[in-house]
Amino acid sequence: MSAVWRKSSRSNGGGNGDCVEIALDGSAARIRDSKGRADATVAAPAWGAFLATVKGDLFKR
Repeated sequence: MSAVWRKSSRSNGGGNGDCVEIALDGSAARIRDSKGRADATVAAPAWGAFLATVKGDLFKR
């Protein structure tokens, strides 16, 4: 089955075409640059931890 890629509604705010897309399959998240189409695979627990960090605004500024 082919991956279903999604793009954030917040992508491309600068109008330059730069977007990050993600495809979830239950055990992993695949992440890619919409221009280059190269992608990386991240285990589901690591992706969940990343999202929790982003949503909790826990990155140091």
